[in-house]
Amino acid sequence: MKLIVVGGHTRNIGKTSVMAGLIRDLKSFAWTAVKITKYGHGICSRDGEPRECAPTEHDFVLAEEADPRGRADTCRFLGAGARRSLWLRVREGQLAAALPTLSQTLSDDEHVIIESNSILGFLKPAAYLVVLDRARRDFKTSARQFLGRADALVPVGAGPDVRTWPDLDSGILRRKRVFPVSPPSYANPELCLFVQQRLGRTILQ
Repeated sequence: MKLIVVGGHTRNIGKTSVMAGLIRDLKSFAWTAVKITKYGHGICSRDGEPRECAPTEHDFVLAEEADPRGRADTCRFLGAGARRSLWLRVREGQLAAALPTLSQTLSDDEHVIIESNSILGFLKPAAYLVVLDRARRDFKTSARQFLGRADALVPVGAGPDVRTWPDLDSGILRRKRVFPVSPPSYANPELCLFVQQRLGRTILQ
């Protein structure tokens, strides 16, 4: 299995759109897409907003999406051309417990793309892409923890500005490769080429 991980510094900044753009522009990889969301401590497992809507009987729930026309993020992955789309909802602090089930489910998949920061604590991807939005000052703990491991930054709109997050090590942001994207396509041909190179494969379009 060859793995790409897409993370970001906070929610609702375009991580899913960046993933869908890569899936759409690199369809020949026949991606399996995985979205990982956490629940617990009053945080909703669907959208990360502060309310209780989590399963109560399990530490995690792994489901496979079947509807490419729906509005859920996992539906969008299928709509973009993913071969499979999975949603792992996991209780806060229980990601390690979910990994054997996830690994078994992905055992026959050649190319996997996962939306998560925390998965970096357990897996080493071919590339870790961090989506940034300089209009949003919030910076999640998991994003801070793994920012130094980012292989590239994917700013939405304008490039990253170190003044947006003055408490970060500005050197980390300056040393990273940068591939800007913009809505609605969230596409960047150079980002696609970078991902291809990281996976050790070049696709002729």
